[in-house]
Amino acid sequence: MTVAAPIRRVSRFTIGLFFGLVAMVGSLLVTDYGISWDEPTDHRNGLVSVRYVADLVAPAWAARQPVLQGLPPFESNLDNDHGVLFEMPLALLHVLQPGLDLGTFYQLRHFGVFLVTLGSLWFLFRLAVLRFRDERLGLLVVALFLASPRFFAESFYNGKDLVFLALFTTGTYTLARLLARPTLGRAALHGLATAAAIDVRILGLLLVPATFVLLAVPGPSERLTALFRRLIRVAACYAGVTLVATIAGWPYLWEHPLQHFLLAGRHMSHFPWVGQVLYLGELYWANGLPWHYAPVWIGLTTPGAYLLAAAVGLAAISYRLLSRPLPFLRTLSGRLDVLLIGWLVAPLLLVMVLHSVLYDGWRHLYFVYPALLLLAVRGGLALHRAAQPLPRWRSLARVAAVVAVLEVLVTVGRMVRMHPFEHVYFNYLTPAQAERLFERDYWGLSFRQGLEWLVRQRPTGTIPVDVSHLPLLENNKLLLSAADRQRLTLDPPAAGRYFITAHRIVGHRSLSQLYADSLGQEVFAIRADGARILTIFWRQQGQPLAQPVPHNQGK
Repeated sequence: MTVAAPIRRVSRFTIGLFFGLVAMVGSLLVTDYGISWDEPTDHRNGLVSVRYVADLVAPAWAARQPVLQGLPPFESNLDNDHGVLFEMPLALLHVLQPGLDLGTFYQLRHFGVFLVTLGSLWFLFRLAVLRFRDERLGLLVVALFLASPRFFAESFYNGKDLVFLALFTTGTYTLARLLARPTLGRAALHGLATAAAIDVRILGLLLVPATFVLLAVPGPSERLTALFRRLIRVAACYAGVTLVATIAGWPYLWEHPLQHFLLAGRHMSHFPWVGQVLYLGELYWANGLPWHYAPVWIGLTTPGAYLLAAAVGLAAISYRLLSRPLPFLRTLSGRLDVLLIGWLVAPLLLVMVLHSVLYDGWRHLYFVYPALLLLAVRGGLALHRAAQPLPRWRSLARVAAVVAVLEVLVTVGRMVRMHPFEHVYFNYLTPAQAERLFERDYWGLSFRQGLEWLVRQRPTGTIPVDVSHLPLLENNKLLLSAADRQRLTLDPPAAGRYFITAHRIVGHRSLSQLYADSLGQEVFAIRADGARILTIFWRQQGQPLAQPVPHNQGK
C-alpha cells in the first residue's frame, strides 16, 4: 500500500537546525537536575543483569570486576521482571570505568535518557509527517512535546517512563511504515522496535495486537486472497522477530521464558507497591485509587490548549469512523487515526479495568502522550477545514489559534521560570491548591539544591542533618564535591541539626501529622511556580525526629 499524496517539505537546513538546537539546549541543561529516587535501584538492576550475562560468557573476567562484586544473586533479585535494555549498557559503562565518580556517572545516565528521548522525537516527527503529509506539522508536534513542562524535564532523568515512551513511539512509527508498505524488511524492523519497547516495560506488548489488527484491514482494491497471503508472510515475520528479540534483550527470560514473562505481566498488572498517595487532598492506598486518578492527573498537568484540540481530534476521527467505517479504514490515514485513538484510549481503559497500582501522578501512562499531541494537531486541522467555508467561523478559528499560541508561550515562560523543576507544573492550579491537593516533587530532585544551599551556608566543619527520606540525601550527596559529602553527617539526635524534607507523603500520614511541632525553624525553602517543594528546618534542641523513611525498593 503506497501513499499517493505528496508531502509538503521543509528545507533540510531548517529541520537540521531545529533538532540541532534541541540537542544543544539539552546538552547544556542535562547537568542541572538532581538524582531521583529510583536511579540507584535501576542501576543496580542493570548491574545484576550484566553480572548474570558475564558469568555465563566470561566468568573469570566477571570475578575480576570490582563494580560487579557484592550484588544480589540474579535468581533472588527482586527487580528481574523490570526490563533492562536501557540499564544494561549504562551498567556496562560503569563496569568498564570502575573509577568513575558516581555523581559523574548519574549525570552521564541523564545524558543517556536525553539522547534516547531526542532520538524518539525524530521518529515522532516522521510519524507526524507520515500521517499529515506535511513536515511543518511534524515539527509542530515535536515543538508541542518540548513545550510540555513535565515531559521536557523528565526527558533528562526518567529512565523508566520517558525511555519507554521513546521506544513505544519508535514502535508506533515502524508500525505506521509497515502499514504504508507491508514488506518483510519493514516487518522485521517493526519486530525489533516492538521487542525493544517490551524489554523496557512489558506494556510494549500492546503493539502486538495493534499490529495484527491493522494489518488485517484490506487496502482500497486489495483482494481477500492477496490480503491473506500478505498477512501470513508479514505477520509471521513480525511475530518471529519480536519473539526472538524480546527474549534476547531481557536476560530474565533466558530461562523459562514463558513462565517468567507471565510472572512479569502479573507483576505489572498488580504492582506490589503498598504506599499511599495524596490525591485531591485525601490519602489513598495506591491499590485503591478511584477510577478518575489518571484522567485527572492528565487534565491538570497538560496545557489546556493541547487537551481541547485533542478532544476535537478524537471527535473528528470518531465521526468519520462511525459514518463510513470500511472506506475510512481502507485508507492509510484512516488506519493511522484509529491507531492514535487506540494508543491514547486503550492503556487508560486497561489500567481502569485492571485496577492497576498507580502513584507519582500518571507517569506509568506517559507513553500515551505523543498520541495526545498527534490528536491535538489532528483536531486543529479539523477545526481549520471546518471553518473555511464560513467567514464567521474562520474568525473564531483564528481567535482560538491565537489563544492556543499564547498559552504555549506562557507555558514556555513558566518552564524557564521553574527550571530545573518543570516537572512540578500544574496548568491552572494555584500554588496553595497544588500544595493542599497533590504531591509535588515526588522525584525528590530538589534535594540537590537544598544540599548545595547547606554547604554554601556552612562552608566549613561538619553539617549534622536529618531527613524525611534517606535515599534522597544519599543520592544527591553524590553531586557535591567529595569534601562536602564528608561534611554532611546523618545525626538525628544532634542538639543542633538541619532537617530536610521534600514534602512527600510518608507511610499513611502526612508530614505534619508525622512530625507534629518538632520540625524546628524554617531557614530555607524552594518553591516551583510558587508551590513549596522543599524545606530545610534548623532545630536547636529537643527530642529527635522520627527515623528517616526507608527506600521502597519496588518504587
